[in-house]
Amino acid sequence: MTVPGTPAAPPPAPDLSVVAPLYNESENVKPLVEWIVQALEGDRRSYEIILVDDGSRDDTWAQVVQAAAADHRIRGLRLGRNVGQTAAMMAGFDHAQGQVVVSLDGDLQNDPRDIPALIAKLDEGYDLVCGWRERRQDKLLLRKVPSWVANRIIRRLTGVPITDNGCSLKAYRRTLLSRISLYAEQHRFIPALSASVGARIAEMPVRHHARRFGESKYGISRTVKVLADLITLKMITTFRSRPLVGFITASLPPLGAALVFTILWLVALTQFAPVKSTALVFPGAAALWLATALYLFMLGLVAEVALRTEQASANATPTAWEVG
Repeated sequence: MTVPGTPAAPPPAPDLSVVAPLYNESENVKPLVEWIVQALEGDRRSYEIILVDDGSRDDTWAQVVQAAAADHRIRGLRLGRNVGQTAAMMAGFDHAQGQVVVSLDGDLQNDPRDIPALIAKLDEGYDLVCGWRERRQDKLLLRKVPSWVANRIIRRLTGVPITDNGCSLKAYRRTLLSRISLYAEQHRFIPALSASVGARIAEMPVRHHARRFGESKYGISRTVKVLADLITLKMITTFRSRPLVGFITASLPPLGAALVFTILWLVALTQFAPVKSTALVFPGAAALWLATALYLFMLGLVAEVALRTEQASANATPTAWEVG
């Protein structure tokens, strides 16, 4: 019984959250929502649909507001400016309430009818299920070939054998998302980041459709950004548990340069005329490179101490992120 004047209890959190980032996708909002609702009609889980407007310049936000007004299961997030797909996706994850979260593109190229199959696979005991576009409907030279090359490089460097890292259609456990953070263009590296924290990962083929409305936001120019993020990811996953090794590795080139300039200085002292042998160019350069190497070494020590302190704190306060 509710006592008059008592604030109503908040509605229970849904079981499933579907997150879709949107950027200039006004024509796609309505059919996307309708498609997701149809796909989940037969599912016993309660769900919410989170539409993240990534600073669109068209009337995408107006379409999101209209959709949210028509269905209480739809929530809209509007970012202050365009921050990119990864940050928009992360904003959706942060606001998702479901214990299971599904992400997909907002351009209708992913097929929401694959969501139940992804969740069923997740229920087999996985933390992350990645879709891979079996019959991809994109341009061969501008999309398929760069994607094929990027996926091979990512698999080789990360050691995580995922077929299609660029496919946004994925299902996650809430507990996994709380253990990883994304920035820049790192949504492609979710499987590798998840593997680095011990997640159980599976993949399965999903449907893919050609874009019907609007323009693609991807191009060959993103290749440089992906490569830069890949190098960053490789450094993080390799040295996150032993930062001192990473900084010592980084200090080897400047240490080698210091050694070379020291040898040149000794040669100058013994072989050059007195006027040239007393010049400070070689010893100055050697000292500069040696200082750089020592600086990196000290940074490694600081990082190592910070890591040990964090681990000691974590051990003192047990957490319970692995449930169910």
